[in-house]
Amino acid sequence: MDVTVAEYIRRTVLKIPRDEIKTMLQKWGFLSETQLQTVNFHQIKENISQDVVQLCEENSADIKQAAVLDIIYNHIYPNKRVWSVYQMNKTGEETEFFDLTDFKKKFKRRLRSALKNVTINFREYEDNAVWIRIAWGTPYTKPNQYKTSYVVYHSQTPYVFISVSVLKSNLPLLCQALVVASNYHDIREMELRSHSLNSLKDIVFKRYSQNFQTYYPRPLQERNVAPESGDLRIIHENRNERERIQRVNQEVFGDGPQPKLEFAQYKLETMFKSDPKMGVLDEKEPFRCLVKFSSPHLLESLKSLAPAGMADAPLSPLLTCIPQKARNYFKIREKKGFFPGSFVSP
Repeated sequence: MDVTVAEYIRRTVLKIPRDEIKTMLQKWGFLSETQLQTVNFHQIKENISQDVVQLCEENSADIKQAAVLDIIYNHIYPNKRVWSVYQMNKTGEETEFFDLTDFKKKFKRRLRSALKNVTINFREYEDNAVWIRIAWGTPYTKPNQYKTSYVVYHSQTPYVFISVSVLKSNLPLLCQALVVASNYHDIREMELRSHSLNSLKDIVFKRYSQNFQTYYPRPLQERNVAPESGDLRIIHENRNERERIQRVNQEVFGDGPQPKLEFAQYKLETMFKSDPKMGVLDEKEPFRCLVKFSSPHLLESLKSLAPAGMADAPLSPLLTCIPQKARNYFKIREKKGFFPGSFVSP
């Protein structure tokens, strides 16, 4: 077994929690049950990794087998990576039967025609998800197994989830290979990122249901309160306002937990309004800006704004529309005015 392969297997085993090493090696299937019984999984992880490497040497493991173990690890722990969502488009509405063998052949051929030194591995899971692992090299160096890109493609859907390595210059090659292999016309990033792969799937596959906001904040009416009963009236009014905020927030965001979204951005275009007599704008050019949101848990953060007293309830559609607009690349154009307003996809 090659020294670099042995070191890669050792490092992969060290990443796995000790209580789960045996289970993950069983899923790998490269080592027999008899071989696994010789390993003491209660010792320190460094010793476990050395024992596993020794067994892999007996089986003459190569980088292909090592890559499969890495795919299994990333499938079980997808939150260790940052995922971006891409959507592919066809020229027509026709649907085609998905052939995994044909997909693999086209993907490899396209990628290797542009870059010879590249390692490509596939693994299919029961939810029709094809996991692809790519280790990139250069025309003069071998693929770096520690700087890999991961692709999760659900067949019969236009959505692709990509976690790129630091070599972002290879991303265009990867996207071209995906479009060719899946028989699509083009591919575009949806400006939607998160560590939680499942949350991104919930949003784009519409497994997450968020209510639409169809009403606007109701301002509190001023009342003439008698001095002797003023405190009671204030307490009652505050309680009613808290209940209203809780009810409105629940209607907007729903009852269940929010998908764990960490980053979102979209573009805004609006016509700047000014007095014609002032002559500030001679040309009617739209005002353009890029809006970015980031948080460890973006949607839950937005949900907590009104109850915390940091924003009026309900929130502006600019904030509550994020999961809905995710499927439209977050490119939102405002018809009239600036904030707030009515937003539609361009």
